[in-house]
Amino acid sequence: MKVLITGAYGFVGSNLCRFLTEHCHECDALDVATAIRNDLPYRNTFTWDNLEALKPHLSSYAAVIHLAGKAHDLKKVSAPQSYFDINVGLTKQIFALTSDTVERFIYFSSSKALDADTPYGQSKKEAEEFLGSRAIILRPAMIHGPGNKGNLNLLWKVTQYGLPWPLAAFENLRSFASIANVCAAVEQLCLSGKNGIYPVADDTPLSTNRIIELMATVQGRPARLWRMPKCFMRMGAKLGDLLHLPLNTERLQKLTEDSLLDNTSLKHALGWEKMPVSAEEGLMTTLTAFNEGMHQ
Repeated sequence: MKVLITGAYGFVGSNLCRFLTEHCHECDALDVATAIRNDLPYRNTFTWDNLEALKPHLSSYAAVIHLAGKAHDLKKVSAPQSYFDINVGLTKQIFALTSDTVERFIYFSSSKALDADTPYGQSKKEAEEFLGSRAIILRPAMIHGPGNKGNLNLLWKVTQYGLPWPLAAFENLRSFASIANVCAAVEQLCLSGKNGIYPVADDTPLSTNRIIELMATVQGRPARLWRMPKCFMRMGAKLGDLLHLPLNTERLQKLTEDSLLDNTSLKHALGWEKMPVSAEEGLMTTLTAFNEGMHQ
């Protein structure tokens, strides 16, 4: 099987290329010129500013894996329109170019498309609506793997510096997606997947408290979980709103809310009883690699 990966030199694209190549598939890349590296086994690399060079190759692809897009800006400094120009515009462009010749189009959307209450989520939702039933649409939970621990930096720093976690009374659960599970699922979808929308997540959600325990284990230190009264922490967050402190009501909400995805439809489509890698196994692999990298 031969596939085209857009956004090919990002974290997910790089891992997909290595995984698919190791499983005897061929990968071509489409990305911006500034992203191109020579450490990945892509057969050919094409750039967005020269799509004419790609056209002679289109009939050879079994699937297009469309990863290219503008990521969620946590600092909220990006112009709202930029999300639509990239996340919707590039999707329309590559789909128009490939839809007549390539059987499967796999679009990496986001779980944020479910709520669509930000320009990022709205742009992902609009791209999904454009594709409709003509594509395989993936809504992954937070993807992590060696080289990228996802949006877990705050928790890592808390354990790294031996600080207590004062929100342990909030037993919230979050779904994650190990890059190993993502790659295995995408391979099978390329081979035989049916169009539809599929949440992508590990089988078991993890609590924030459990994540801190795993981080502490990797770092060789005890997990310091403080179960402060919830009412006390909510009062402190309101004070943070007034005094512009790091802990405010918005951040408290994000740190303590549940974020769950049900991967049942994906496993049904793949004929799997369970994902290849467990949630804890995948996260330990990510954290161990990150910890080792820090000490090299």
